[in-house]
Amino acid sequence: MGMTAIEIYKLLPKTNCGKCGVPTCLAFAMKLANKQAELSACPDVSDDVKTQLEESSAPPIRLVTVGTGDNKIEMGNETELFRHEKTFYHPTAYSLIVEDTTSPEELEAKVKEASEVEFERVGQILKMGMLAIKASSGDPAKFTETVKTVTGKTSLPLILISDKPEVMEEGLKIASSGKPLIHAATKDNWQAMAELAKKYECPIVAFEEGGLDELAELTQNIKKAGVEDIMLDFGKKSLGETMRLLTIIRRLSAKKNFRPLGYPVILSLEGDPEKEALAAAVFTMKYSAALMLNDISKWKMFPLFTLRQNIYTDPQIPIQVKPELYEINNPDENSPLLFTTNFSLTYFTVAGDIENSKIPSYLQVIDTEGLSVMTAFAAGKLTPEMVAEALEKSGAKDKIKHNKIIIPGMVARMSAKLNEKSGREVLVGPRESSGLPKYLKGLSEGS
Repeated sequence: MGMTAIEIYKLLPKTNCGKCGVPTCLAFAMKLANKQAELSACPDVSDDVKTQLEESSAPPIRLVTVGTGDNKIEMGNETELFRHEKTFYHPTAYSLIVEDTTSPEELEAKVKEASEVEFERVGQILKMGMLAIKASSGDPAKFTETVKTVTGKTSLPLILISDKPEVMEEGLKIASSGKPLIHAATKDNWQAMAELAKKYECPIVAFEEGGLDELAELTQNIKKAGVEDIMLDFGKKSLGETMRLLTIIRRLSAKKNFRPLGYPVILSLEGDPEKEALAAAVFTMKYSAALMLNDISKWKMFPLFTLRQNIYTDPQIPIQVKPELYEINNPDENSPLLFTTNFSLTYFTVAGDIENSKIPSYLQVIDTEGLSVMTAFAAGKLTPEMVAEALEKSGAKDKIKHNKIIIPGMVARMSAKLNEKSGREVLVGPRESSGLPKYLKGLSEGS
C-alpha cells in the first residue's frame, strides 16, 4: 500500500511555494497519494525524502511523452481499471504506419492523409496522434531518406520502427529533435537500443512476444541501463489473448503497483481493415495507450474518435460550453432569440440545427453545470429566474429590439413564470432541436 496524503505531507518542505503547479504542499501531497503527480515536480524536497517517497509517489503507470511542443502526445499515468471509478486521463493515440519501401508518391499521399485527418465534435478537434515509419527494407540509407521526407511533410510526432540499432540511429540523427518513440528494444538488442534512447533522449518501446514475465525482465534491464521512459509491446496475439494481457498489465500496475509492467502499452494492428477497426475499438476501451494502424479511412476513424472521446470524457465533469449569448448566421436586432443549456452535446446539436435553418438567430446559453435541458429542469438547475438573469447579464435587451423568446418544447411549463420574470413574450419551440429549421423558417415567414 502507498503512503497516505498526510504521511507524504509530513515529509514535504511545507513552504506552499506553488512551484509544483498546485498552491499548497498539502494539495501536492494529495496528488502524490492519488498517483496523479510525480515527486520531481517539487524542487525543494531533500534527497533523503526523495528516496523515501519515490515508490509511493510515482504514478502506477509511467507518463511517457512522444513529440514536443503543441503536438506532443502524452500516454500513461492511468490509475483506474474502470472509467466510472474516477476517469481515464490520456486518450489512446492513433498512428498510421508507413514503410520505407513505399513509393515516393504513395508515401506523400499517406503522410498527407494522416496529417489532414481531423474531425470536430462537441467543440473538440479530433485528429491523429502520431505517424509510424517502419524500416521494412533494413537499409539505413533508405530509412534515413524516408524519415527525412516524412519530417519535412508533417508535424506529427514520429514512431521509428526497426530492430536494428544501426538503422535506428540513422533515423534518430534526422528526427531526434522531435523526440520520436524508438520501437523497439528486444531481448537481443536492448543494450544498444537503450544507449540510443539515452544518447538522443527519446522514449523507447520494450518488445517481447514470449510472455509478461520476459517483458517485465526486459523493462527492468532497460531501466537499469538508465532509461525511464518506456512503453510496452507484447506483439501480435488474437483479439481475446490481447485483451487478456492488456487487462493483466493494467491490473498488476494500477492495483498491485507492479513497477516492471507499470508502463503504457502500444500495439500494432495489421490486417483486414474491418477487423483492424474492431480491434482498435476494443483496445481503445481497454487498455491500449497507442495503436498503430495500416488504414485510417474516414469510415473507420470517425467512429473510433467518437468512441475515444466518450470513453475519455470525465464522467464526473460533463463537457460544457461557456454560458453566454451566441450569434448564429449573423443575426441583427430583429432576429429570433432562443435558449438552451451549456451541456456541449446539447449546445452543438441546437446550434447546428439553427445553422442549418439559415435563419439568423441569437442563442442564449444557460449555466446548468453541464446538464441537458430536461435533466437540468428536473434537477432545479434550469429555472425561469435563471433564464431571466442570464438574459440580463448577456445584454440581450440591448442587441434585440423585439420582446420575444423561444423556449424548448420540453420545458413549456415554465412559459408563464418566464414571462413574469423576464417580461418577454414566450414562444414554445419544438420538443426536439431537429424541428428548429422548419419552426424558424415558419416563424420568419409569419406562419
